[in-house]
Order: sequence, then C-alpha cells, then structure tokens
Amino acid sequence: MGCVNRKDLGLLALRAAVGGVLFAHGTQKLFGWFGGGGLEGTAQGMEKMGFKPGGQSALAAGLGEAGGGALLIAGLATPTAGSIVAGTMAGAIAVHFPHGFFATKGGYEYPALLGACGLALGIAGAGCYSLDAATGSRLDRPWMGVAAFAASAAGAVSVVSKRQRVVKEAAAAASATMASEPE
Repeated sequence: MGCVNRKDLGLLALRAAVGGVLFAHGTQKLFGWFGGGGLEGTAQGMEKMGFKPGGQSALAAGLGEAGGGALLIAGLATPTAGSIVAGTMAGAIAVHFPHGFFATKGGYEYPALLGACGLALGIAGAGCYSLDAATGSRLDRPWMGVAAFAASAAGAVSVVSKRQRVVKEAAAAASATMASEPE
C-alpha cells in the first residue's frame, strides 16, 4: 500500500492518545481499574448526577468510553467509534456545563475536547495505519458515519433531556422541603 505520510501518522497518534484516555476512563467505570469506582461506585455517582437508572447509565458510559476508545485505538469502524465518543461526552458535558468552560472550575473543557476529537476522527477517518484500512474500509463507509452520528445525537439528546428533567425535579423537591421546614 505504501502510504507512509505525516497525516496518517498524525491520525494514528491522535487515535492512540484520545482512544487510550477514553479506554482508561471507561475501564474505571466498568471494572474499577486505575482507581475507578467500578460499576457499583459509578452507578451511585450517576444517580447523584441525575442519570437514572444509575446502573444502566454507568454501563452505557463505561461501554461508550472503553468501547469507543478501543475502536479509535484500533482504527476500526471509525465513524461509529467517533459518534459513540461524541455522544458519550455529551452526557459528561451536561454534568459539567453549569460550572462554565474551564476544567479548573469543574467545567466542561475536557469532555468537550474528547468529544470534539471523537467527532473529528469519525469524520476524517482512521488513516492508513488502522484496521479500517486493513479491511478495505468495510466498516468505514460514508453512510455508516451519517447513520452513526444521527443515532448518537438522538441518544445524547434523549439522555441529556431526561437528566435535565430529573435534576429540575430534584431541585424543586429540595426547595419544597426547605420551604415546609419550620425555621
């Protein structure tokens, strides 16, 4: 094939870095690796953040991060991998959004960057040094990218909208409880 070039090396480096970070984060959620909470701890955290049911949310986030990351590293089904990453990070952005942009204040800077990288890789493709290239791009067709991003966007909107309702209901219930308590 003979395609040694900087663009493909850059795509490989970006896939490895972004995919590796996502894979590590996902395995924290799924298995408790690298100091993570595992499914049980992550489920409890998800419930506190307004993602209900927490167990399903923890599993989805862990699979989205670890699975999307692994696919990016391998350069396999890259449009689908990118859409999985972008959709998963949309949920993380929703949690951090009230704190502003910068991570130093708990903001959404970091998940936005990971999501944008997933989106860009899904659009650009994996390059020559990938399983997509080795398999003749069987899982990297333009229509697959469009379908995967549409499904991911719909899923992200659904999850984030549901979380927003849960958070608003919890705030209203807390406010009503405080108002009914004697001073």
